[in-house]
Amino acid sequence: MKRLITMVTAFAFVFVVGSASWAAEMTLATQKTKDVVVTLKSEAGQWKQGKNDFVLEFASAKDKQPVDVGKVTLNTSMTMSGMAPMIAGATLKPDKTPGRYLGTIEFPDTGARQVTVAWDGPAGRGSTKFSVPVR
Repeated sequence: MKRLITMVTAFAFVFVVGSASWAAEMTLATQKTKDVVVTLKSEAGQWKQGKNDFVLEFASAKDKQPVDVGKVTLNTSMTMSGMAPMIAGATLKPDKTPGRYLGTIEFPDTGARQVTVAWDGPAGRGSTKFSVPVR
């Protein structure tokens, strides 16, 4: 009986620790602007072809505290020679934590995307660009 309890406890520990690490968000990109640090995160640590869920966080460049930036947009584009740029827009909604937004975006194929994030709200108006690969 003691052995069974030890095995169940060990299994529960591995399951809880494994689940917690699986649910952790990994950073895809971080971009600092004058007053704001923008961080793009996902569970997988990368964007892939198809549907992607992600988190966009805004923090003060001075004290690293979350910043409410109000209305946020995220758009991507990929240029290909001889073709019009492929453009994709994300759906974003504010999370319970100020400065944190939950998003989804879908990509029909792989390749490097130029990401443009723009905001307008209590922290002022701003935008930034960075590149993220889609694998």
